[in-house]
Amino acid sequence: MGLIPVSNGDVATIVTSLEMRERPRPRPLPDSRLRLVRWKTPALGTYRALFRRIGGPWLWFSRLVMDNAVLTRIVHDDRVEIYAAVDPAGIEVGMLELDFRETGTCELSYVGLIPELAGQGHGRWLMAHALQRAWAPGVTRVWVHTCTLDHPRALGFYRASGFVPYKRTLQTFPDPRATGILPRDVAPHVPCLAD
Repeated sequence: MGLIPVSNGDVATIVTSLEMRERPRPRPLPDSRLRLVRWKTPALGTYRALFRRIGGPWLWFSRLVMDNAVLTRIVHDDRVEIYAAVDPAGIEVGMLELDFRETGTCELSYVGLIPELAGQGHGRWLMAHALQRAWAPGVTRVWVHTCTLDHPRALGFYRASGFVPYKRTLQTFPDPRATGILPRDVAPHVPCLAD
C-alpha cells in the first residue's frame, strides 16, 4: 500500500460512479416548498451563478471554466434538460441537470441545492423529481457520480435512492481556489496548500 503524492497546487479526489438499471417502484413525491422550473436555453451567466452557489462549497468548477461555446452546446442541447429549483419567492436554490445524449441512458449530471437547505428533506424531493424525469421512455440506465470532495452524505444518499456503485477513479486537478476560479475560503474541509 503506497501513498501517491499530489502537488500542493492540486486537489485529489476519489470519484465513485453509480448506476440504476431498473426503474424504481413509484412512490409519492416528498413534500417541499420548492418547485421545479425548466430552463430550456439558460443564459450562461444565470446558469453559472447558480452552479457556483450550489457547488462552490464542494469545489465544483468545471462549468465555470468551460468555454462559452462548449457550455452553450451542452446546456442548449434538446437532449439535456435543466431545471432550477426555486423557493416561494422565485429565487433559484437548486439545480437538476439530466443528460440524455447517450442513447438509452440518462446521466444525472448535476443534482444539488444551496448549502443552506441541507438536511431539510429537499434533497429527497429533488431526487424523486430527477428519477421521475430520468426514466423517460427508452431509458434503460440512469447514472450519477460523486466524489470525496462532495457533501459527506452524498454517496449514502445516492445509494439510499437506489443507485449501485460500479466504478471508482482517482481524479486530480488544479485547486480552483489557487487559480482564482473560486474564493480561497470555500470548501474549508479540503486544505488549500497552494501558495
